[in-house]
Amino acid sequence: MGPEDFLLPKQRYLLSHSVGLSLRSSQQALNDGFFKAWQESPAEAWPNWLRAIEQFRSALAQLLNAKADDFCPQSNLSSGFSKVLQAIKPKQTRNTILLSEEDFPSMSFVAQQAQAFGWNFRFLPKDMDHQDILQWQAQLTDDVALVLLTHVYSNSSLRLDIATLIQHCQQQGILTVVDIAQSAGIVPIDLQHWQADFVLGSCVKWLCGGPGAGFMWVNPKIVEACEPKDVGWFSHQDPFEFDVHSFRYHPSALRFWGGTPTVQPYAIAAHSIEYFCNYGVENSQRHNQTLSQQLRSAAGASCLTPEYRGGTVVLKFEQQDKFIAALESKNIQFDQRPTGVRLSPHIYNDQSDIDAVLDCMPSK
Repeated sequence: MGPEDFLLPKQRYLLSHSVGLSLRSSQQALNDGFFKAWQESPAEAWPNWLRAIEQFRSALAQLLNAKADDFCPQSNLSSGFSKVLQAIKPKQTRNTILLSEEDFPSMSFVAQQAQAFGWNFRFLPKDMDHQDILQWQAQLTDDVALVLLTHVYSNSSLRLDIATLIQHCQQQGILTVVDIAQSAGIVPIDLQHWQADFVLGSCVKWLCGGPGAGFMWVNPKIVEACEPKDVGWFSHQDPFEFDVHSFRYHPSALRFWGGTPTVQPYAIAAHSIEYFCNYGVENSQRHNQTLSQQLRSAAGASCLTPEYRGGTVVLKFEQQDKFIAALESKNIQFDQRPTGVRLSPHIYNDQSDIDAVLDCMPSK
């Protein structure tokens, strides 16, 4: 298992924080999980398609140390977050969503629209140290009903101590929603240890599963208290009952599912998740940290990524334009945010990729 299993571009690819590379076997997985049943036995297409989605949920359970029944497929994180906020009725005196301007913008957009359902929202102070638990505690005031915790922030790769933060929230009766979009597949995650209320993630980045295969994990301790408003026949206790006058929520996380689901993204993602389960997320992280630490060390103060981080390194030099031009001249694929250039080595990257980036760094 390794680089030979992926479709590698001609350029040096360091954009796994955005889109993970496709496995060579992903096309075959899509054919087996979707097209084959449709083309060879169309009458049995749906049973086979649903098995592909169950394979996706089972793969997530193995990856994140949880039970398959507690996962619900979602198209993306913002859709899942919206469903969560509509499923919980906030109290009049305790209705604040606490989030950060470092969160992915989609999540903020959802929180703003949730005012229509009785929620307010508040951002953490701009100058707050997000890795300082005491500063978090100071923000967990009596009006806060729910906190959005981003495991790894996309613009900085800063990683939160999720388990400790959840523990503090639980002590104050505050619900937790954890965003693992930038950590799933590159940072080991144990949902049984965390015991968050909700976890939202996707497979397009480090899991190399393509877009559309999002997911939601719902703590079984809270699922019966949730009443999603965006429902469909797959949210039903018995989807094949077909009684238009009787809707009953599915007893599991699937109550958040909705109408007729897509299948293709989950067939692809199930395959890629299984690959990384077999490879070992700990091994992916070890490889990533070994390579990315070289970038951090060489950049010194020009590296904005802390030691306790996800898989991305963010660099911003005084001569940033010179750095960017050098990267482009060497066909190194990267992107940039106001915080700096983002570079993310994965298991298909090697020492030569890092050496190429090091050669591009300004001397001062």
